[in-house]
Amino acid sequence: MIKMKGKKNYCGLPDEYCNESNSKIVVIPVPYDKTSTWIKGADNGPSAILEASANMELYDIETDSEIYKSGIYTASPVVESASSEKMMNSVKNKVNNYIKKGKFAVVLGGEHSISIGSIKAHVENYNNLCVLQLDAHSDLRDSYNGSKYSHACVMARAREICPIVQVGIRSIDSSEFKVMNKERVFFAKDIQKNKEWVKGVVRLLSDKVYLTIDLDVLDPSIMPSTGTPEPGGLLWYDILTLLKEVIDKKELVGFDIVELCPNPANKAPDFLASKLLYKILSYKFGGCKNE
Repeated sequence: MIKMKGKKNYCGLPDEYCNESNSKIVVIPVPYDKTSTWIKGADNGPSAILEASANMELYDIETDSEIYKSGIYTASPVVESASSEKMMNSVKNKVNNYIKKGKFAVVLGGEHSISIGSIKAHVENYNNLCVLQLDAHSDLRDSYNGSKYSHACVMARAREICPIVQVGIRSIDSSEFKVMNKERVFFAKDIQKNKEWVKGVVRLLSDKVYLTIDLDVLDPSIMPSTGTPEPGGLLWYDILTLLKEVIDKKELVGFDIVELCPNPANKAPDFLASKLLYKILSYKFGGCKNE
């Protein structure tokens, strides 16, 4: 465990491992929570994840790696709050800037609407890209509360520009059910009965994958700190099994983690989100050791 006093950055790394010019990875916080409709607090998610990360052990047993040595730079947060559309453009521009610099971008929400800008930036920079969504909700409304850039519309916007695959879905509006491509959806209820579901997901993915993780894809027993906790979610090793296979078989080009609503009385979900981020980086840069 390495701790640095002062500046809050991912893993609490000292300067030699979080220098912008030398870091392979950049973490971009987006503390935005304007369109969520029930439990507020996702705007505090990025800072909670960063705080928890300073308490992680940085050796990953599974990949036998210390990925922080590749350099993880924490950028200044995107703080645009005038509208969801302006926020989306600000995120897009910032992510695009780091992609052009050869960085692997990780975006931390905030509510799920922040993903739209990052997805657009990656689509502009990578051919044959698809989006893998891990979520309790399909987010396929064309508009919600008068906005096409609401958290409830993120995948409607994503599928306008690239293919999508949806995993863990268990709560939708009837209008969404009518328009979704059910051949590219892995409902949570079906995952529990299908031992081959992970391979099924991977078969549908393009060569390059952008990953968006709404933390409510996880069961509330391990992730209660979300704006809309839904029963019947995936567990820790369900998620890791999928991510390891995806990263082993495809090229992961970027990802985001969103919808953490931290609870000061329970820090475990903050730590889970931080650890999940580090596991993904370890699979990506440390190597997936499938047995």
